[in-house]
Amino acid sequence: MELKPKGRTAVNIAQSISGLIREEVWSAGHRLPTVRQLASELGVNPNTVSAAYKQLRDAGIISTDGRRGSFVPEKTEILHTESVVPNGLIDLASGNIDKRLLPELPPDLLNGYHLATDVGNHGDNPELMAFIRNWLTDNVGIRDKELMLLSGSLDIIERALNQRCIPGDRVLVETPCWLPLLALLENLRLKAVPVEMDEDGAIIASQIDFSRIAAAVLTARAHSPTGICYSKTRWQAWQKALARHNTLLIVDDHWGPLSRHPFHGMDGFQNEWIYSTSTSKFLGTDARIAIATGNGNTLKAMKKRFSLGPRWISKLLQHITLKLWQQLGSDGLNAISESYQTRREHLINCLLQHGIDIPGKHGEGQHIWLPVRNESQAVQFLAARGWAVQSGASFNLTKQPAVRITIGNLDFEDCAVLADDIAYTLNAAGKAFY
Repeated sequence: MELKPKGRTAVNIAQSISGLIREEVWSAGHRLPTVRQLASELGVNPNTVSAAYKQLRDAGIISTDGRRGSFVPEKTEILHTESVVPNGLIDLASGNIDKRLLPELPPDLLNGYHLATDVGNHGDNPELMAFIRNWLTDNVGIRDKELMLLSGSLDIIERALNQRCIPGDRVLVETPCWLPLLALLENLRLKAVPVEMDEDGAIIASQIDFSRIAAAVLTARAHSPTGICYSKTRWQAWQKALARHNTLLIVDDHWGPLSRHPFHGMDGFQNEWIYSTSTSKFLGTDARIAIATGNGNTLKAMKKRFSLGPRWISKLLQHITLKLWQQLGSDGLNAISESYQTRREHLINCLLQHGIDIPGKHGEGQHIWLPVRNESQAVQFLAARGWAVQSGASFNLTKQPAVRITIGNLDFEDCAVLADDIAYTLNAAGKAFY
């Protein structure tokens, strides 16, 4: 192919440069010609080249670094958000749920089920949809809204942001943050605007210019990774803060079916919102279905776009999900929730006995967030004592050092031992080693 850009219009120039980068004629780190230099070479107005560069920047194909000019950025391949846990360590790093708590598959699970052959657009299991509507009414207080099924919570967030945002838009996120969300925003070329957390939820900072925020993602309960649940007062404050602006609110309630804390409702949110939850935390990833509901045109646009592609979630998966959810019932969900909460509270209490306080100690979920002085040293010291924990740097837009500890693989009787090892690690991290 051509080794230099060509074209007479901004669109054609941008396409030509994009091709050079895609085919690796221009590799990562390559410095692009200046606007005036390329305009002279192509015989076009500098404004035309400037417009082409803007298109490429907005799409994330090139980056600009002030006076140093424009460059081909380092490649972002598939964004992996999981840890590799060395053999021999207890895995408190990967973020996986406790597989011991997943329901058994009953032998009659598929009795009476026949594989579907239709290719129409009516792919929702009526019995499952009715079950979900009742659950939303009874447990979340959402009724009579549009409803759709998707593959996962991240799928819901991605589709909502794709419908609502364009590259370069700002999206408000909590920090520390659910790691896959940050990877998603980077992939969509959206700018994450961090809001810090306290024990009541995300703090509404005075410097936030909501008029420039296209969307906000808030985790109503069991915030990942701190476990913080929003207080009613803070939830209502967010209602007021967002009501004056055309900001899409995406509510991530991933822990909803297992939550022991109240959900404070959506009635006060006058702007457009989407509520999402998932079955993954109590049925695992094989039987995972995500549920989205909302009050505006974004969800309708998501459903329309979905109907042009996947069209529906597997009816077999819907059948299995319904039967297992019904099999668990409220007693089964409560037992799962109790198991996580008992271990989480025991570990936190053991840490408190060492004088170690953590954010979200009154929350819930499967993680705790442990501030440390030196992340790499804390991870290394705990690994030496048999524990694999996750460095918090990639979760935390404010870069305050911490580690994330997942309790899915942690036994109750090991909590005291882990707390002792954490106390040793934090004390050792404050000393100099030569």
